[in-house]
Amino acid sequence: MRSLDYKTEYQKLLSPEIVSYLAQIHEQKGLQILFLGAEKDALAELLEIAKIQSTEASNRIEGIITTDERLKKIVMNKTTPKGRSEREIAGYRDVLNTIHEHYDYIPIKPGTILQLHRDLYKYSNSASGGDFKNTDNVIAEELPDGTKRVRFQPVPAWETSVAMDALCNAFQEALADAELDPLLLFPMFILDFLCIHPFNDGNGRMSRLLTLLLLYRSGYFVGKYISIERLIADSKETYYEALQDSSIEWHNGRNDYLPFVRYMLGIVIAAYREFVSRADILVTRGLSKPERVRELIRSTTGQITKTQIMKQCPDISQKTVERALSELLDSGEIIKIGGGRYTSYTWNWEKE
Repeated sequence: MRSLDYKTEYQKLLSPEIVSYLAQIHEQKGLQILFLGAEKDALAELLEIAKIQSTEASNRIEGIITTDERLKKIVMNKTTPKGRSEREIAGYRDVLNTIHEHYDYIPIKPGTILQLHRDLYKYSNSASGGDFKNTDNVIAEELPDGTKRVRFQPVPAWETSVAMDALCNAFQEALADAELDPLLLFPMFILDFLCIHPFNDGNGRMSRLLTLLLLYRSGYFVGKYISIERLIADSKETYYEALQDSSIEWHNGRNDYLPFVRYMLGIVIAAYREFVSRADILVTRGLSKPERVRELIRSTTGQITKTQIMKQCPDISQKTVERALSELLDSGEIIKIGGGRYTSYTWNWEKE
């Protein structure tokens, strides 16, 4: 197992670009405090939406899907899961809820990570839930012709337990150093976790759950209200590219954490921007649903599609969005671009 020296690697990351990212997130964290202390009932709406989106997106990345209607019922615990996919979705729901409610009492240790993995599979027939892998695995991609190419060879099964001990110890030691910003440490930890690939199955979903846990334990709660898993799923190709770039020569201790760190910080910034925008509308302005559609288009730089509007406002029905778009077009406040499935909209600044 390679040695993990987070303090040395941390210093390599302190470029002007990364420092700028950190400053932006710290600033957004200050706004987060203002919103969280404002009106909890309004933010509860964002919380429920994010739970559904997080559960759906993180499982979809791994090809685990069900219908939208069934998904919502499972997340709201209003139905019994059927089939393997729904049982794994229910497990993700439960672990997500555990992290939301008890993050302060979930230390970053191999034992607690095993417990979370056990709960991820508690509705499944899988015997591997809660145990480290017992066979060697690989990270592979499927090519267009159906063949598979190995992208990374993780730590072998026999070395996994020792590797996880070393990972958690190195992370805790770095976290205890007040000079090191946790925002840089958490993506480094997640990258190393994925390179170890400690489980037979569920490594990707566990990495995203651990990302939330690490953020919450450091006081960054944006993932409760804006689905970080959805943002990752929506940029999946970039995510895999960053992971690939940062894992090169990992076993030799010569990998570059920067691509993955840059990507993950960008995801956190995007989540905070969306949180501030949506919370501002819900909490401080009390806008109606059509007014929220109007404000979303107005605050979007460039163009936005109906699908993107519905993703950002999942509590607004398609019919309401379409009616709002029609009214905004009639009033000349927005401009329609293209047609059919490629239709998008932009704010008509000349109208103001």
